[in-house]
Amino acid sequence: MEFSETDRIANLRLDEKNVIRRSPEVEHERAVALYDLLDMNRFRLTDGTPGPYTVHLSIDTDGKRLVFNVRDQEDVSELAGFQLSIRSFRSLIRDYFQICESYYDAIKKHSPSQIETIDMARRGLHNDGADMLRERLAEHALMDKATVRRLFTLVCVLHIRG
Repeated sequence: MEFSETDRIANLRLDEKNVIRRSPEVEHERAVALYDLLDMNRFRLTDGTPGPYTVHLSIDTDGKRLVFNVRDQEDVSELAGFQLSIRSFRSLIRDYFQICESYYDAIKKHSPSQIETIDMARRGLHNDGADMLRERLAEHALMDKATVRRLFTLVCVLHIRG
């Protein structure tokens, strides 16, 4: 898949008004994913509308839909909007958070080989979530593997709601 220089997210806004207090590890994952995504990403709307884009990512008020609002780089004009049911992601996100907790605990108490085993499972679940997200977004947007992985991390963070 080929991308041009303008096929990218220039700004990403997370609607975090309904999130609960996060652990330092989760907050670190959010910060790294956001930084890395903005540093290097490949993202293009399938309708051909050129970027760069500002993306607003949120979960709707009833907690059932993941909302993407894609705007121009200056965040003035809406270019596209689409929603995905969060239901299909819930069990995967729950499993991902559980294995992340095991990973963070393992770092403190277990051998490197045990940590590596848990980390492989964690990365596998993360890849599964990213693949599911890419598949569900395919009719709206195209992106590379690194971009969709970082977006999945941010979707997980948004899923922690009060």
